[in-house]
Amino acid sequence: MPQSPADDPGHPRHPAEAAARAADLTVLDRVVTDCRACPRLVAWREETARTKRRAYQDWDYWARPIPGFGPPDAPLLLVGLAPAAHGANRTGRIFTGDPSGDLLYAALHDLGLANRAESVRHGDGLRLHGVRITDPVRCAPPDNKPSTGERDTCRPWITRELELLRPTVRTVVALGGFAWQALLPALAAAGWLVPRPRPVFGHAAHVTLPAADGGPALQLFGCYHVSPRNTNTGRLTTPMLRALLRTAAESAGLDPQAREP
Repeated sequence: MPQSPADDPGHPRHPAEAAARAADLTVLDRVVTDCRACPRLVAWREETARTKRRAYQDWDYWARPIPGFGPPDAPLLLVGLAPAAHGANRTGRIFTGDPSGDLLYAALHDLGLANRAESVRHGDGLRLHGVRITDPVRCAPPDNKPSTGERDTCRPWITRELELLRPTVRTVVALGGFAWQALLPALAAAGWLVPRPRPVFGHAAHVTLPAADGGPALQLFGCYHVSPRNTNTGRLTTPMLRALLRTAAESAGLDPQAREP
């Protein structure tokens, strides 16, 4: 007999059930923080919070799943990989408290899509304008590598998020190949037509996905992930990131305003 949400997709706290019951993004963002469906990820996020990194010994780690961040009527959605163990798992907000987030939020601020360039912790006053950010995997994984099973177990959260965003979302940016691959089945489940063969990820890759019900199409862009591995090697530069985000924002109907570097 199934004994836990991880074992039973019909369990009321399993993502497949809990996400489907969320009537809006506020509810979804609250409910996801109670998810314990993946035992390995639960153990890792909580162990990381107990042991901590030396620089963060005074922090009370969040150590729960990370909800999406940004307005519920955003026309532009950015999708990453998973929370960082000492970043979002510590601060309680996606892409917050690590170098990846520092670069991303600074670029959004440069384009007038965020009210400040720094992202410190949940509740610090940061606001996004027309942009929402989320992950296909909501808990920090060991070595930043979720398993295929963990990715699939977590999929109902982002699928429901996409369903709830459908009235307004027009553009999605996949930050990295993992996000791109994780997004395609979620986009199909949420009501967009994904072509066969499936589009291939690359920086500045772009595909238009028609809506299955005849509604507005969705523009999907690929962008190299804002990880130190990519930025320290020059694979992704700040101008490259800013240019991609500008193109995506404009395709979503936003009017990015460049600021002085």
